Order: sequence, then structure tokens, then C-alpha cells
Amino acid sequence: MTAQSIAGPAIRVQGLEKSYGQLEVLRGVDFDVAPSSIFALLGSNGAGKTTTVRILATLLKADAGAASVNGFDVATQPANVRESISLTGQFAAVDEILSGRENLALVARLRHLKNPGAIADDLLRRFSLSEAGARRVSTYSGGMRRRLDIAMSLIGNSPMIFLDEPTAGLDPEARIEVWEAVKELAGHGTTVLLTTQYLDEAEQLADRIAILHQGRIIVNGTLAELKQLFPPAKVEYVEKQPTLEEIFLAVIGGIDKSDVTGTTTGGRG
Repeated sequence: MTAQSIAGPAIRVQGLEKSYGQLEVLRGVDFDVAPSSIFALLGSNGAGKTTTVRILATLLKADAGAASVNGFDVATQPANVRESISLTGQFAAVDEILSGRENLALVARLRHLKNPGAIADDLLRRFSLSEAGARRVSTYSGGMRRRLDIAMSLIGNSPMIFLDEPTAGLDPEARIEVWEAVKELAGHGTTVLLTTQYLDEAEQLADRIAILHQGRIIVNGTLAELKQLFPPAKVEYVEKQPTLEEIFLAVIGGIDKSDVTGTTTGGRG
């Protein structure tokens, strides 16, 4: 059986449990991920996010519960699961001595794909790295390295990708670069499972957000659904204050400063 996309959830997790000795890391985790969507697993350090990803990637066995990826059971069909996914960890796995293009072409050759150079050029274009493709990766910024890392993980056209803390340790500009790359993935039909501890990252990217706390999913829904859990504050007049992101982009010349000034009334949001 080959790894083909099938009907139903791209990822299904039911009652997942995992302990290390007396430490219960996962205590009955349940969630579904729709195909071609971005699903964010949001939680603080130690919440169990990476453990969940490792189980779904067949790198770790659960103590109880069940999980399927692309219709394949992670416990009984691990080879099919691995054919269906790409995994990007918290640190970019790139060769700094090689150029960006050489990194991509090398992975394509290792996977015995035809026209590795063409594959590399296409991914460089998709991730806005064409101009830097011939440069050594040691000269890349953090955001460029992470985008290259994600591009490398896509070689082979896996229908889904797991991104474990993809912007950990990156500066604000680099984080925005990675966000755009992730949005590009979903736009091409890739299912994205994203783990993050950054609320703004989940807000910017995810179609659905599940909050993992002390080994359990405590809330799961769209951003609009989560907002409905808390009543909005009533205001008569609000002076629009620029967000830190808007200030940063304005200072570095990313947007017009007039975009981050102005006022609005309570009736207009």
C-alpha cells in the first residue's frame, strides 16, 4: 500500500496517553486535523506538544490511545505514516558549508528523485530564496535558514508536514518570514500540524487551535470560536494603538507609518 491521501481527517488522535515513569505527559489527548489546513497545538514548555508530534511521526510509542495520519495507524502502519509526512524540528537541519541550492538538490538525490536541480530551483522560488540560492547557508539569516529547512522537508511532496516550534529563537522579522512560508504551504494543499508556545503565532496562522495543558486538550476550535468563550469589552471610544509588530515593520520600512496610526470608534471595532 502506498501513502495516498484518503477521505476523512488528515490526522486523528483519540485518547492518547504517554508517561515517563511517574510523570504523565499525555493524559487522554483527542483532536482531528482537516486536510489542507493549519492546526496549531498551543501550549507552554512541558505541555506535551513535542511528545504528541513524536508519536504521530512514529518516533515514539504511545502507552494508550490511537492515532492515524493520512488514514494510516501510527502503531500498525508506521512505514505508510512516514511516507505521508515531513517533520521539521526546533532547530534547522541544514549544511552550512553548502549553498541553499546544494542542500535542496542533495536531499532530492538522496530520495532518488529525478531532476534534483529543477526541484531545488522550484523550492527556492516558492520560499523566496532564489537570489540567495547560490550562497553558502552560513551567510543566511535565521529566518532564511528556517525557510530552507522547511523547503528541504517538503522534497518528495508529502501531503502533510509537522512543524515543531518552527520559530523558536528567531527574531521578529525572521518569524514573519517563516509565517509566510507556512501560509504558502497550506495554500498549496499541504496539511500543517504546528506546535508553538507563541499565542500570536497560533493567531496568525492556524485555522484551528487546540490548547494543550498538563497533558490534556482543554479547548479546541477556530479563533472566532475561542473568542466567543470570553465576552467582549464594551467601549465608547478607542484610540487605535499600533501593535508591536506594526511598529517594528514601520521602523524597518516594511509598511507605511500611516498604516499604524489613526482612531476608531467602538461601533467600528
